[in-house]
Amino acid sequence: MSDLILYIGNKNYSSWSLRPWIAMEAAGVPFTDHVIPFDFPAGNPKFKPISPTGRVPVLHHGDVRVWESLAIIEYVAELFPDAGIWPRDAGARAQARAISMEMLSGFRALRNACPMNIRRQPRAIALPEGVMDDVARIETIWKETLARSGGPFLFGAFSAADAMYAPVVNRLETYRLTQDDAVLAYIARVKAHPAWQTWQTAALAEPWIVPEDEA
Repeated sequence: MSDLILYIGNKNYSSWSLRPWIAMEAAGVPFTDHVIPFDFPAGNPKFKPISPTGRVPVLHHGDVRVWESLAIIEYVAELFPDAGIWPRDAGARAQARAISMEMLSGFRALRNACPMNIRRQPRAIALPEGVMDDVARIETIWKETLARSGGPFLFGAFSAADAMYAPVVNRLETYRLTQDDAVLAYIARVKAHPAWQTWQTAALAEPWIVPEDEA
């Protein structure tokens, strides 16, 4: 099998890069990551030769190119069916995909107002309309899913659904968007995961500053 190479943006800021990276890392999938930093307001021209969209993340597997976070996760899950990237139960797997798609397509107010920023010291900001509605929906998803599975993660073991919501873990804590005990406990468990710790250590060591992501 050819090596998997995941091209990503800054670990401090790139929420879409975090999603497939942490899914693969947590599942023990062997891969190499290559960071191409956001050096320009519109990204980096170095993205274009390696990604059909000119954006990251993008996975290279031999001659195969897979872009978009959820598509990368699905592709790797097919390559490694025993890695537990998705829940094994069909019903839980369907729900995990549904909430992952909801993350993929929704919560724009939260994502636009509160960029992921691993280095940022937690503090509140003035929030535009819609952000707390997004937060309330995410809290509901997490609490209902954890109640059904019994935890410690959304579907018991860490899965692709946790990976898809991983940047929100940073956002809710960094911008002080929740006071819910169950939500805060889940955030703490994700942040204690070895895969999160590895990403965080690398993010904190990065030298790059992207002003538009310093909300």
